[in-house]
Amino acid sequence: MTQTRDAFENRLRQIGAERYHDKHPFHHLLHGGRCSPEQVRAWVINRYYYQHSIPIKDAAFMSRVEDPDLRRIWRSRIEDHDGTDTNEGGIRRWLRLAEAVGLDRDYVASNRGVLPATRFAVDAYVRFVRDKTLLEAVAASLTELFAPKIHADRIQGLLKNYDFADDSSLSYFRNRLKEAPKDVAFGLSWVLDHADTQEKQDAAAAALIFKTDVLWSQLDALHAAYVEPGRIPPGAWVPGEGMALAKAS
Repeated sequence: MTQTRDAFENRLRQIGAERYHDKHPFHHLLHGGRCSPEQVRAWVINRYYYQHSIPIKDAAFMSRVEDPDLRRIWRSRIEDHDGTDTNEGGIRRWLRLAEAVGLDRDYVASNRGVLPATRFAVDAYVRFVRDKTLLEAVAASLTELFAPKIHADRIQGLLKNYDFADDSSLSYFRNRLKEAPKDVAFGLSWVLDHADTQEKQDAAAAALIFKTDVLWSQLDALHAAYVEPGRIPPGAWVPGEGMALAKAS
């Protein structure tokens, strides 16, 4: 039976309440100041692979959109990450965080040392958005519904517990507090408008669950490789590799 608009929105929000990666043990360690410098660097390296893939994912989505109004609205997501003449962009802000934790910017941008599971999960998300229906692709982006809280918690936790944290190094998260709400307001409204049958509502909900799995699996890989001793897979970043010549404290 097709749910009402309000009931379906509550269903989507409940997925985040149960499955969003703010509940993962690695984030509890990170935000609580219990990650070593090496663990923070591993997180920065691997999360960069996700960040750099977001505009690729959005470009794949736009390549299938025939509605110019939808393309115009969606285009801002690419600009938020890649930047414009007046906006530095999220990718450059993330690389500034990498430098702040003592990593070489070019090393991080090369994506060398990314965990295999990170690469598999992120690439699966890009393929999902490229190959699934537009409804499923947009629904998968709705993890942004739950992002403002984790960004706020991260800013507070990093500022409190780590010497590298300041307005410059954390600018990515501060900007997402402004950018994400406009994206998710449109995306949520679009999904609610277009998921007008039970089959479509089920597909949209499954897409959001898939995306929470993508985010969760990245943290599982980090935790297994860098929190549990001796679990770094071949080819992944090894502490001491890719360091900047002038290390941040």
